[in-house]
Amino acid sequence: MLQLGQIDRTSDQPPYRQIAGMLRTAIEQNHLTPGEQLPSEADLISHFGVARMTVRQAVQELRGEGLVVAEHGRGTFVRPMPPVRRLASDRFARKHRAAGKAAFLAEADKAGYTPGVDRISVTRGKASPAVAERLRVAPNSDVVVRSRRYLANGRPVETAVSYIPLPFAEGTAIEEQDTGPGGIYARLEDTGHVLARFTEEVGARMPTPEERQELQIGAGIPVLTVVRTAYDMNDVAVEVCDTIKVAPAYLLEYDFPAR
Repeated sequence: MLQLGQIDRTSDQPPYRQIAGMLRTAIEQNHLTPGEQLPSEADLISHFGVARMTVRQAVQELRGEGLVVAEHGRGTFVRPMPPVRRLASDRFARKHRAAGKAAFLAEADKAGYTPGVDRISVTRGKASPAVAERLRVAPNSDVVVRSRRYLANGRPVETAVSYIPLPFAEGTAIEEQDTGPGGIYARLEDTGHVLARFTEEVGARMPTPEERQELQIGAGIPVLTVVRTAYDMNDVAVEVCDTIKVAPAYLLEYDFPAR
């Protein structure tokens, strides 16, 4: 069994928090590795000499922090969370689109995880005031809305919703579930909107209940928000993408000149 200390009965800290702390330390120090099963409830009860509810409270605290996941009928496991190194200055490079890779596939090659995408939805809608402002169009202008969820090694790490002005997307593969090699940006360039630059607004907050469910994270795990606008060579805004990222899964890396 994993080597753990004992709880301090004289401490002001409740026993379940002490147990959670010892398990957390074991995870942080890699004594419990990603995907490894935690000691069973029976083993923890026996080791610490506490009630079942105390052990369950300790494990629940770790679940709330997103450190562990419970699998019905199997037990509780250290959550695998591959870091996705997101190199902003490179991920949208034309060379990736030329090789048939959208940005997330380019990230996968760099970080060494297996990428996936599911829950793809493509609809037509109206631009909200915030989206319209970024696209430089009138509010309620027609847009194509593409929603999807990205996976790294089978685990959800990001949701994304793109808004593309209807005149740029109508009749193209952008309105299809599968946009083809290179993704949305390759299809925009196919129609003559050669991309020139991107702007991003990055923030952080706690997730909504719906986002926690979609990303399969605990209530204590923050998310990063990244709103990106893409511009073509004529400085026309061709897409706004609103993304929600699991904060512990991402390392954001930016490279820019000192002017």
